[in-house]
Amino acid sequence: MAGAGGGGCPAGGNDFQWCFSQVKGAIDEDVAEADIISTVEFNYSGDLLATGDKGGRVVIFQREQENKSRPHSRGEYNVYSTFQSHEPEFDYLKSLEIEEKINKIRWLPQQNAAHFLLSTNDKTIKLWKISERDKRAEGYNLKDEDGRLRDPFRITALRMEHGEGWPANWTQAQVCLGENPAPVQRCVPWKETVPGPKGVPLLDLKTVPILKPMDLMVEASPRRIFANAHTYHINSISVNSDHETYLSADDLRINLWHLEITDRSFNIVDIKPANMEELTEVITAAEFHPHQCNVFVYSSSKGTIRLCDMRSSALCDRHSKFFEEPEDPSSRSFFSEIISSISDVKFSHSGRYMMTRDYLSVKVWDLNMESRPVETHQVHEYLRSKLCSLYENDCIFDKFECCWNGSDSAIMTGSYNNFFRMFDRDTRRDVTLEASRESSKPRASLKPRKVCTGGKRKKDEISVDSLDLNKKILHTAWHPADNVIAVAATNNLYIFQDKIN
Repeated sequence: MAGAGGGGCPAGGNDFQWCFSQVKGAIDEDVAEADIISTVEFNYSGDLLATGDKGGRVVIFQREQENKSRPHSRGEYNVYSTFQSHEPEFDYLKSLEIEEKINKIRWLPQQNAAHFLLSTNDKTIKLWKISERDKRAEGYNLKDEDGRLRDPFRITALRMEHGEGWPANWTQAQVCLGENPAPVQRCVPWKETVPGPKGVPLLDLKTVPILKPMDLMVEASPRRIFANAHTYHINSISVNSDHETYLSADDLRINLWHLEITDRSFNIVDIKPANMEELTEVITAAEFHPHQCNVFVYSSSKGTIRLCDMRSSALCDRHSKFFEEPEDPSSRSFFSEIISSISDVKFSHSGRYMMTRDYLSVKVWDLNMESRPVETHQVHEYLRSKLCSLYENDCIFDKFECCWNGSDSAIMTGSYNNFFRMFDRDTRRDVTLEASRESSKPRASLKPRKVCTGGKRKKDEISVDSLDLNKKILHTAWHPADNVIAVAATNNLYIFQDKIN
């Protein structure tokens, strides 16, 4: 279905280029820390796109329906709902501030008219329900016209519907008089007060509550809060294919949750040593298999991936498979362990492959071959000579994510200078594109970018020394079925789509 794109890349028999569709976010040069996007995620259908930011907010965009008057609007998304997911907290026992930053968002498959998603900061996971309301109830018997609640002892029955052939302002009331065991029925004007024993009014007749149309309102409400289960910062959440459970992972442990149970979880991985001085690696990412509910993987800071089967034991300390690429001793350096740390792991939609991202490359692994990856794609190899300066400014610790297209034929990941990379697995072609407002004209094609590593620089190339390391694409998402991608660049969300030639 989809290729890597750019410069006329084959995709399902058609040559296409990526073109600009939309950009969301302020243009200001001074970006507030709270506005920086920290996660991006399409839902299962691709009709909704959620982003989380460092201010604890979740913004959901809804896809515009394509029609004859707007034939190219399928890549356009408009704001559907915005809500505050997490607030800053303080752990008084440890004297630590807990940031409100949204680390991950994961959608649940849609079961009814409402949508559900999980969002997490460093410590607390929340299940949110996003639902629409376009009707409101009017005409409550329990309230006066000025909105004040009535005395419940004065209300003994609800009024019935209008009788056939009655005047519009007359109705049938059924009122139980205190001294009469049988109800008394009489026709009265709807504003009239029905007298009770000794002249005390029993019921001021009002209309039966009815539903009236109103402007569409999207409500986000927290349905579950999963807290107090992680000592260290949560880096991953993943919904299981059984749609009933999910996992959450921090630096040293992975917990299994049931979506209906908030007060307990099951610890399924624990790599914390008895003596913390013996700690040699941490968990960096974890994900459930897309089809096998008993299988999950987690990656480590040592560049290894462990596949676990929950059928083997309750505590998955012993992995079923261990994926590691042998290191070339001749290329070992002070930075080897840092750049080999895996920042993201993703199963392919088919479940046959998984993809890992380290600092300099993206690797594709066949689950049936543990010894080495079947594909290795260099993302920004030109930075290998700059590792010393990248270490000094802490950029070497940046955590880049990666994603598959809907047919698993192409992969995408981010880089610096607002560049992002795409790799076509079938043709072995790759392209570097840029998320920039300079090329943000509607339907404008994205021009492939090239980085000059030395020698004479060509006209369209950019020198490796000119790359802006503060502009980085850490979070990307690919529509599950179409050639529509979302790229987070600091506080801006860029949406691109294919342009059929």
